[in-house]
Amino acid sequence: MKKNIFLLLVIIVVNSFSSRIDAQDTSFITATVQWDLPTAIAYAKQNNIQVNIIKLDERLSEQDLLLARAARYPNLSGSATQSITHSGNTNPVVGGFQTQSTLAGNYSLNSGWTVYRGGYLNNDVKSKGLQLQAANLNVSVTQNDITLQITQAYLNILLAKENIMYIGQLATTSQSQYDQGKTRYNAGSISKKDLLQLEGQAASDQYSLVSAQNQYRQNVLTLKQILQLPTTTDFQPEVPDTLIANQAIPSLLEAQRLAYQNRPEIKYNQLQIQIAETELQKARAGYKPTISLGGSISTGYSDNQDVKYFNQINNNLYQRLGATLSVPIFDNRVNKTNVERSKILIDQARLTLEQTRTTLNQQIEQAYISVLNAQAQFKSANIEFMANREAYDISQEQLRLGGINMVDLLVQRNLYVQSLQNFIQAKYNSILNTKIYEFYLGQPIAL
Repeated sequence: MKKNIFLLLVIIVVNSFSSRIDAQDTSFITATVQWDLPTAIAYAKQNNIQVNIIKLDERLSEQDLLLARAARYPNLSGSATQSITHSGNTNPVVGGFQTQSTLAGNYSLNSGWTVYRGGYLNNDVKSKGLQLQAANLNVSVTQNDITLQITQAYLNILLAKENIMYIGQLATTSQSQYDQGKTRYNAGSISKKDLLQLEGQAASDQYSLVSAQNQYRQNVLTLKQILQLPTTTDFQPEVPDTLIANQAIPSLLEAQRLAYQNRPEIKYNQLQIQIAETELQKARAGYKPTISLGGSISTGYSDNQDVKYFNQINNNLYQRLGATLSVPIFDNRVNKTNVERSKILIDQARLTLEQTRTTLNQQIEQAYISVLNAQAQFKSANIEFMANREAYDISQEQLRLGGINMVDLLVQRNLYVQSLQNFIQAKYNSILNTKIYEFYLGQPIAL
């Protein structure tokens, strides 16, 4: 009987341990996500740490605005004090000393209200509201930066994926040529040297395929790091059905005009000027008088009196209401300094806006030139690729028929591979530069 009980306990412990192992193993299951570019961008806008840090700044600005609004209303505070006093004194009736304990309480309500402060309070609310808008625009600026990073990383993945496809086809072809070469060598149709060249080419293509696959994994890792996805996530990009690498774009002047209207960095710096101007109004309020109201009500009681508790509360009721007018007369140049500093900050904000416009102009012009160059390169690379592919196909057929030797084939093949790499690079370079240029116009990025 004891032996059976022991075996039962062992079985229970083993099953429990096995269940724990199974439960732990589920944490290592790899999650697979397949996203298109807009989905990846939307995810980053919500989850990227850098973006969320800026969003917290926005929440801080919101709290500052709520505090500024609350400053226009009266405050109210209350206090309640309970005390017990223990003392000894002389008793003239019986002589000697006696001790006495006294219980007392004091209660009060106090309120203050700044009625007028030269417009400071209203301007402070206005300034904090503008700062909240600026914080929101700063989030958009950061999201735009992340968007461009994701777009480039995503297109690099598609480039590597297409590169794998073409190199895989080359590797399959070279392996087939090597297999055919062995048959022809055994039949005495080609030399040992030609066979070794075919074998070397097949091995070289296989090496290139492995390198392309490694580059693809590296590009995926780069995007996952930007998206801050867990390492266990298997990211699979959604490949669009068609990718247009050569499309019409708006003129440079039109792009700059739209950028001035839509780009958050322009709006952000425009708000900085308004904020500085509002801060100037706040500084000038220091020259004006301040009117405030204050009031309090208090009462108390003590048990060393023969008067009842509520009668004491009523008898000891104290009420005060007052108004204060504060006029600045001499402030050791504090107000004048604040005003002059505010004027300087306005000038700085205007110069910063001008600098931002100049930088944006240069970026858009550079993007425009990059698009034109990339599209021209793609057009040339496409023609070169089509010609070399057809020539390579002809050379393969000639080799099969014995019309050319291995040297001629490898020369044509190298031309084809080089034109293929140029074509793929030019294609995605044109797409990337076009999307960046359109993004400056305020268009969302999509493939």
